[in-house]
Amino acid sequence: MLNRIIEIIGESKKGLRELSDALWKNPETAYKEFFAASEAAAFLEKRGFSVTKPYCDIETAFRCEFDNGPGPVFAIAAEYDALPEIGHGCGHNLICTAGLAAFLATAQIMKEKEIKGKVILLGTPAEEGGGGKVFMAERGALEGVEGVIMVHPSAKNTPDMGSTANIGLEVIFHGKCAHAAAYPEKGINALDAVNLLFTGVNTYRQYVPEHVRFHGVILEGGTVPNVIPDRARCRFYLRSADEKWAPIIEQRFRDIVKGAELMTGATAEIAPFRPAYRARKPNCTMNHAYIEYMEAQGAAIFIPKRAGRGSSDFGNFSQLVPGIHAYFAVAEKSEPTGHSQEFAEAAGKDFAFENAMRAAAAQANVACRFITDPKFRQAVKDDFKKGSKAY
Repeated sequence: MLNRIIEIIGESKKGLRELSDALWKNPETAYKEFFAASEAAAFLEKRGFSVTKPYCDIETAFRCEFDNGPGPVFAIAAEYDALPEIGHGCGHNLICTAGLAAFLATAQIMKEKEIKGKVILLGTPAEEGGGGKVFMAERGALEGVEGVIMVHPSAKNTPDMGSTANIGLEVIFHGKCAHAAAYPEKGINALDAVNLLFTGVNTYRQYVPEHVRFHGVILEGGTVPNVIPDRARCRFYLRSADEKWAPIIEQRFRDIVKGAELMTGATAEIAPFRPAYRARKPNCTMNHAYIEYMEAQGAAIFIPKRAGRGSSDFGNFSQLVPGIHAYFAVAEKSEPTGHSQEFAEAAGKDFAFENAMRAAAAQANVACRFITDPKFRQAVKDDFKKGSKAY
């Protein structure tokens, strides 16, 4: 089946490369991916598929499906948003292209072999902080879906080892202005509260597991040195690779904010500034299948020793249905870091595209196997229920 899938993808490779290059040259940020979504939809419609767009009340989301009668239902996710200033520094142009290639191959295999079931392609915008999949999941995009897969560019070819839950909180402290030299006793320093919050968080780092991460930045802290700031604003990411730790660290963070209020007299507002991403729940059976099909195409595989520390809204998908967010390398020798200019440059080169097509063939083979092999399908579902190791 893998050889036939590779042939099918090869037949559309010219158009897929043109699409990948077009997206790479025209990067669009979260919820502004009008060109990418339209080009992807046009690519599918040109090949006889019907596309629902907008989808889930999101202008730049879409859904395309091939329904060959009652049977298992499997979904392939495709991202296409870019980063501000850096462009496709995470290579989402390749994710989109690989997703389309995998969908075409799976649908064609199902048609040729008269396989009953349904394969769905979900165009998922705004992964970079906008939480497209969070809202799509909440609005029923995975209703009836039994399994889901996505492939993502990286420095190496790896299985999905998981990712962190990510809670983004903004804190605004309100104090009272006063002349810092003449009447300091009449002021309440909001910036002091922010600094105490950072001190409290830094102290808390000593008492959390290794998989927990905190990152914060100060966005407002006053205007001139001789005026006590009456307003200061900061943002934090609270991350955890273990889903059950997410509410624990959020509650402690909120307690530290209260402590800063008590110590300064300032008052605080706390609110999310982005959708919360859940920790990814990788599927061992699907991971092994993906790696098997990548190795069959000659790809060198690297197995990480621990879960990833980044975050993705695919985590919200993977907590609802069995799925993996596997990786493929964008460079043969160098290992560019994600969210960098070097990575953006690599995402537009020949090796990255060719390896994306290998990943597309691998995910199409996983999809076909899920739909056609009851034992494999049950093993995937069993892994999901018991929460087995990632790989």
